[in-house]
Amino acid sequence: MSLQNSGSTLVSTDTMSRPGVPVRTPVFRDHFVARLLRDRRALIGIIILVVFVAVALAAPLLAPGSPRDAVADGSEAPSAAHLLGTTQKGEDVFALLIWGARSSLGIGFTVGALATIVGLLVGLASAFFGRVIDDLLSVVTNIFLLIPGLPLLIILAAFLPAGPGTIVLVLVATGWAGSARVIRSQALSLRGKDYVDAAVVTGERPVTIMLREMLPNMASIVMSTFLACVIFGIGAQAGLEFLGLGDVSAVSWGTNLYWSSIEGSMIRGTWWTFLPSGVAIALVAFSLALVNYAVDEITNPRLVSRKKKGRNK
Repeated sequence: MSLQNSGSTLVSTDTMSRPGVPVRTPVFRDHFVARLLRDRRALIGIIILVVFVAVALAAPLLAPGSPRDAVADGSEAPSAAHLLGTTQKGEDVFALLIWGARSSLGIGFTVGALATIVGLLVGLASAFFGRVIDDLLSVVTNIFLLIPGLPLLIILAAFLPAGPGTIVLVLVATGWAGSARVIRSQALSLRGKDYVDAAVVTGERPVTIMLREMLPNMASIVMSTFLACVIFGIGAQAGLEFLGLGDVSAVSWGTNLYWSSIEGSMIRGTWWTFLPSGVAIALVAFSLALVNYAVDEITNPRLVSRKKKGRNK
């Protein structure tokens, strides 16, 4: 048995030293989840995120009916009857905020999951097979990385039919390349490990090796990449819908900002129509960034050693 540092997590490895000895997948030594929950910044981020998710799921109970219904006079300031005031059309801003959370968080996490999966498949295949496949996938990845993201987003969103499916498709198409590059780099460092070579020698299928031998040791990188993709998905969706390139009849944080802009809220001084959605986007991104930073700090040996040195001073 030998201890190895995979670059992101300390693992123990049993490799095949003689014929007949089975190859064992590396076992994680650190209790990652427990360490994450003990991190103050990560805990703050998780609490903020859980609150937003809970409010989004409870939207039908907290604000029954359609959030587009006019429930009062237009442009009413926040009051006991309407906690965040009303829009120029008389819509309740609080209802728009919590119903918008369902769409924005749903699309953000969907984009994060799909972009991470695509990046994971491309990165693992590129690193494991190498040579022609690596060259081909690297060229495709580099092309997507070199294309300016915002213009491509605008062009694709403008020519495709409006709707949440289009938003997800556009954001995944423009967001997977960065995760593929990061995952490929990590997978390349694992490709030459003894336990991977031993699995190849014993005749394990490539898919099995990638999923059982390599992927578990990339869990922290995959999680960090996923969180970054979720932040990208939420922010990019809001940006596209603010420009009117999404389905503006739907309720989301981006469309809330769009209609606030169309109604001239900044000029008219009705700050309560745009500030809640803007703050919500910032808070969710902040919470995900806190968790992402904690994941990196927990799994990066250099950051861990620096933190210990700082405590000893």
